Amino acid sequence: QVQLVESGGGLVQPGGSLRLSCEASGIDFQIYGPAWYRQAPGKERKFVARISNTDIPNYADSVKGRITISRDNARNTVYLDMTNLKPEDTAVYYCTMTTCGRPYWGQGTQVTVSS
Repeated sequence: QVQLVESGGGLVQPGGSLRLSCEASGIDFQIYGPAWYRQAPGKERKFVARISNTDIPNYADSVKGRITISRDNARNTVYLDMTNLKPEDTAVYYCTMTTCGRPYWGQGTQVTVSS
């Protein structure tokens, strides 16, 4: 069965950086394009970034220039490197992959940007 496990969240001051990781299992990771979404308190879940199976990234306008998505197929892991974090980046960050028309989600990792 497909499992996605995120890690790397935490409390960071404005302007700081974090690296989130999402390790996948039960799926042929290298042929899929994983994505990151985030959900702020009281708001809907929103797209952050995606990386194709050929390493082509795609970003939400709100994070362009501050966030980089990458992948390591040998580790079945997708990363989200976040810099110059702002309070409005505070959210639970989720990793997702879709196979056979079914989306799978991780449990999420909390990112809090506050002084």
